[in-house]
Amino acid sequence: MIMHYLLSRICAHQRYRQTALELGRYSDHQLDDIGIYRFEIDDIARRQFNQ
Repeated sequence: MIMHYLLSRICAHQRYRQTALELGRYSDHQLDDIGIYRFEIDDIARRQFNQ
């Protein structure tokens, strides 16, 4: 049970990091097109995987 929880948290963190890295690669213009400000990237990535 604990091992399953730890593995799921590790996977969630990896998905968070990948999302944050991908969004970080977008230009300001691309981010504006999808309605995201650069300072919101970390918060958006965390919300997605910490539900």
